[in-house]
Amino acid sequence: MFKLIRLMIFVLLAFVAGQFYERSQTSERCAALSGDMDAGLCKGIPK
Repeated sequence: MFKLIRLMIFVLLAFVAGQFYERSQTSERCAALSGDMDAGLCKGIPK
């Protein structure tokens, strides 16, 4: 039983870490394009 709980905890931690990593990557890409992040969306990119 403990192994299942531990597995669920590790999967949850990996998911959360992936979300933070992806958000960081998106923010860096937005900054490279001279945009601003606003509520998770990249705004102000010149066309």
